[in-house]
Amino acid sequence: MMTKFFFKCALLITALFIGVLIGMQYANEGIVEMKGHDQQNFTSPVGVSQNGEGNVEASFLGNEVDSKTLSEKKEKLEEMKAFNVFSSIGKVIANIIESITNKIVDVIASFI
Repeated sequence: MMTKFFFKCALLITALFIGVLIGMQYANEGIVEMKGHDQQNFTSPVGVSQNGEGNVEASFLGNEVDSKTLSEKKEKLEEMKAFNVFSSIGKVIANIIESITNKIVDVIASFI
């Protein structure tokens, strides 16, 4: 009975995966039709390069980003010492779940 269930689930997952791949292919063809031409290389929305002098140049959606702006923002973030409440709560919950799981595995291993 369990093997039938496993094979049904595997078949369903395989069918859904194939459906996703077919959908991605149709979406790609639609994009090419909408653009009107087939372009093999799409431009990246974020670009970081280094010029001959060793300076790092960045662009975001075609707009040049000044390195002074980036360094000012970095300093401002470091000064703020940004604290994300949800991140800390998530870490605490992850640690609790990890310790509970470790204890359960230790109890099961002690019986074996």
